[in-house]
Amino acid sequence: MLKSISLHNFRSYEKKEFSFEESTLIVGPNTSGKSNLVEAIYLLSIGKSFRTDKDTQMLKYDEEVGRVKGRVNQEELEVLLTNGQVNGGSQYKKFLVNGVSKRRVDFAGKLLTVLFSPQDLEIIIESPSLRRNFLDEVLEQVDRNYRIASIAYTKSLRQRNALLELAQETGQRNEKQFEYWDNLVIENGNIVTYKREEFINFLNSAAKDIFDLVVEYDKSTISKERLSQYEREEVAAGVTLVGPHRDDFSVLMFNGGKTAHDVKFYGSRGQQRLAILQLKMLELLFIEKALGERPLFLLDDIFSELDEGHIQLILEEIGKQQTIITTTHEEFIPKKLLKSMKIISFEK
Repeated sequence: MLKSISLHNFRSYEKKEFSFEESTLIVGPNTSGKSNLVEAIYLLSIGKSFRTDKDTQMLKYDEEVGRVKGRVNQEELEVLLTNGQVNGGSQYKKFLVNGVSKRRVDFAGKLLTVLFSPQDLEIIIESPSLRRNFLDEVLEQVDRNYRIASIAYTKSLRQRNALLELAQETGQRNEKQFEYWDNLVIENGNIVTYKREEFINFLNSAAKDIFDLVVEYDKSTISKERLSQYEREEVAAGVTLVGPHRDDFSVLMFNGGKTAHDVKFYGSRGQQRLAILQLKMLELLFIEKALGERPLFLLDDIFSELDEGHIQLILEEIGKQQTIITTTHEEFIPKKLLKSMKIISFEK
């Protein structure tokens, strides 16, 4: 249960506090700061933004330090952001729980969330990196071992790529150094692959009441044999060519028959929306089954993307867990439901 949040120099907010109840509706026109508030909540959950890879973009313009602080049950979660000018020229992001500094691996997952926003359509239609991010953002919340392996894999991969660049420049490979980093990327990469495969198997085996789909995992297995197989090509490219950083998946749909088609290429925009909605509903279920509790459901301006029938399906989920909804128009919510919701009104 997210009880409250305070923002200081975050995006459009100089200083602002909000409190939440089991069901909260945030109403306001576009550009009034609704999505910025959702981003701040998500930052407390995952430890990173769903809108940018650059932490400094979350800072209010021309400010050096920003802060997001939230009360979750009996714990106080905090993320501190700087642009580098206050820390000897290096940007940093600091995580705190009850005032005690934590690594992101121990911070993420304190506030469980599932976010559904119009940008989620990009998971299906855009680049593989967005689909990998989707897998990461689900699994990093529920599995500490995944968080550890993912961070270790990313760091090891960076070091290995630096060795490949050096080999490309000098024409020589330091086999002893490669052996060390190869072992690390293989060990951690296999954990990442295994956990992703488990999640995708869950998606495929779970009942689907919105959209009949299958997720096809295009995994890039990493092993000594595969690294050896691509040794020349990797030196020529200067990067590691196999491993979970090259993973992808496809969402397949059934058009009234047994043949599956890729929603990215053969689905209408409406079908693509429904596929994402189904994935998000399964994400809710996966987190609940993994951890025994329902995550906070964040619905950011989705009513503009769905038809009335599927909006009703979403509204039926309210009450099963804490839900925070943003919308441009209060009329999208039935009057009977509005009576039980806290309403926060934004102005332009």
